[in-house]
Amino acid sequence: MANCIRCGRQLPPLAFKKICQWCVQHEAAQRGEESDSARQPVITRPWVSRSESSITLTQVIFGANIAVFLATALASGSAINISGEVNFHYGANFGPYTLSGEWWRLLTYMFLHGGAMHIFFNMWCLWDLGRLCESLYGRWTFATIYLITGVAGGLASIAWNPRVLSVGASGAIFGLAGALIASFYLGEFSLPRVAISGTLRSLVIFAVFNLGFGQILGTVDNACHIGGLVSGLILGALIARLAPQPDVPLRRATVVGVVALALLTAGFGVRQWRGGPMRMARAFQETKGDPVARLQAVIKQQPNLAPAHFALAQTYLARQQFAEAEAEFKRVIQLEPGNLDARFDLGLVYMTEKRPEDAKSAFTQILAQDPNSAEGHYGLGLVLADQQNHSAAIEEFKKAAPDTHLSGVSFEMGNSYAKLNRYDDAINAYLKEKEKSGDSADIENALADAYQAKGALKEAQDARDLAQQLRGPATH
Repeated sequence: MANCIRCGRQLPPLAFKKICQWCVQHEAAQRGEESDSARQPVITRPWVSRSESSITLTQVIFGANIAVFLATALASGSAINISGEVNFHYGANFGPYTLSGEWWRLLTYMFLHGGAMHIFFNMWCLWDLGRLCESLYGRWTFATIYLITGVAGGLASIAWNPRVLSVGASGAIFGLAGALIASFYLGEFSLPRVAISGTLRSLVIFAVFNLGFGQILGTVDNACHIGGLVSGLILGALIARLAPQPDVPLRRATVVGVVALALLTAGFGVRQWRGGPMRMARAFQETKGDPVARLQAVIKQQPNLAPAHFALAQTYLARQQFAEAEAEFKRVIQLEPGNLDARFDLGLVYMTEKRPEDAKSAFTQILAQDPNSAEGHYGLGLVLADQQNHSAAIEEFKKAAPDTHLSGVSFEMGNSYAKLNRYDDAINAYLKEKEKSGDSADIENALADAYQAKGALKEAQDARDLAQQLRGPATH
């Protein structure tokens, strides 16, 4: 659709003129060709303030940010750098707490700042972009854009960096920039296109420069910036296309409501994705003392939180409380049947309890879900070795050996080779384990036994001496 070359308004479909009717009549009136009684339509430029009072909402938000900053500076004892503890107390956005039910932090974080330079640059941008956006959209639409995009930025922040304390108005400011960019591309204005293009260019430069600067600096929460910018682009585009007229509030409210609903859905998705680990992290921060007691406190609040059961099971296993560990690993598998780590650890518990058939069943179930699982083959090899079937055990260990993250495989393979009197193969396996996992007294002692068995007495003695060094001097 063509645009008027004078003011940039869209022309009617199939229009052959390059100037709109408003400009034609306006220019005729300026030349004196229109009678004094002719009606000239008045179309308010979007840059003319429509505020209901002399105090704009931009000024109110600006003042609120300054007031909160002064309060946090007094509490922190410094205006240069506000402590994280103070900002957290005042409502900073922090995944373990926001995702544990303190959703109000998605609003309060927008009025907090990390220091004098932080608030200076944010308020500088807010003063310019806020006044422009408020004059274009009107007070209440501007407020809605500011809050929705600020919340979207905070949500993106805890989705990407859930353990980072996030503060600042920049998410909402990027949201204003995104809404303005979308409106300038898609909206209809009374100013000449050249004036709009200049402002649009400045907005794009602002967004690109700040995102690039944040990426280089590394300490800037760009996830928040991107969340605000993208949500602003979407909201601005929908308003420009579906509800550009400020005098049709129901249509504009519908657009805003749809975006808010989409944001609510996104929040639910982030809660499902990040919520469990973050709620567990919060419980750990708030509960001191025995880790078992802390994990039990988490489970009491969230009985179906599989990561908490898994952590508790591993704690029991480290304490050699095998019956309790078994029960917790079984609970994890019940909640997450695809959790192969829990099945592997359960198999190790069975091995420790001298229940090889149960262990074999656990490892076989791992291989049924993932035939290439290194843990499954390793565990099955342990069971076969325990049953003195060393040839079959070696074949399972060979399938597990290529996994670079799994330690102990070559050592167990060496033990099976030694049981079969294949001492050269045993020595090679021990040396591979030494190269992969680092040296230890157990590896050197196993090497010494293999060297001794094949008659390499000097190498056997050297290995025993090294094992003694690695074990350290005896104490009495």
